[in-house]
Amino acid sequence: MLEYAACRSDFEAAAARIAPWAHRTPVLRSSWMDSQAGRELHFKCEIFQRTGSFKFRGATNAVMKLSPEAAARGVVTHSSGNHAQALALAAKLRGIPAHVVMPEDSAKTKIAAVEGYGGRVIRCRATLSDRERVASEVLRETGGVLIPPYDHPDVIAGQGTIAIELVEQVPALDAVVAPVGGGGMLAGIALATQCVSPRTRVIGAEPERVGDAALSKRLGVRQPPTGAVTIADGLRTSLGELTWPVVRDVVDSIATIREEEIRDAMRLVYERMKLVIEPSAAVGIAALLGPLKGRTDFGSCGVILCGGNVDLATLSATLSP
Repeated sequence: MLEYAACRSDFEAAAARIAPWAHRTPVLRSSWMDSQAGRELHFKCEIFQRTGSFKFRGATNAVMKLSPEAAARGVVTHSSGNHAQALALAAKLRGIPAHVVMPEDSAKTKIAAVEGYGGRVIRCRATLSDRERVASEVLRETGGVLIPPYDHPDVIAGQGTIAIELVEQVPALDAVVAPVGGGGMLAGIALATQCVSPRTRVIGAEPERVGDAALSKRLGVRQPPTGAVTIADGLRTSLGELTWPVVRDVVDSIATIREEEIRDAMRLVYERMKLVIEPSAAVGIAALLGPLKGRTDFGSCGVILCGGNVDLATLSATLSP
């Protein structure tokens, strides 16, 4: 299990493990976005990662770290989209089966992607309890290894490689802003940043409607999911047993964002940077243009564009007021 004082070598080992398969994603700049935020922004583009999101890092680290005996049994997860795709591809690259439990309301494009990578899709009702129940049944049936979407030490370590790369690409950042749902990415980035650039603040951002992480941090007690609906559907999950202590003790703060602010940030990125991002990836930008704009305790800032898996058929509706 990763500890708060995780060694730099933990994350460097994960980076080396995934290097043959994962992309080293670029960092982009926009002078216009800088002017709007009132600070220097550096956009870490996980939209260009394989499968279209940062999730490939954690899934690949977890899959490639399995012993040959464990890997031969295959892997199991439950996910509505990005982790499902990432695990299916990571399993394919290792030549092992992937059994993926997906809610019945998952986007057809994401189900097709999982199947296209060779994953077996098992449908379930659109509740966390049913996802976990069906996943347990699949585990008993297959004898596979469970690799959950975020609350897993190897997944967290894999996501932390984002920070390793970012600090190498842009030394001496004052802060990094990353979206938070289950907290795997935010926890990984916070722990890795603590190792390689301890002066750099790590700040989370989440939709106001599903603001359980911000509330948890404010109260000092992990809160359950709100059950609310947000256009940033990748952030609807709540913090896990492993990710919560890191968010509580290592992450600087968490900003909450209104739905219209997320839409506005998506529009700006499309129009000014010509990048395709999903709503979850817009949350960090929205925070820097909104609640974080008045903060004067940090200057240069990394912004994690976590994914670009948006259903084009519903994009116009997403961006409509």
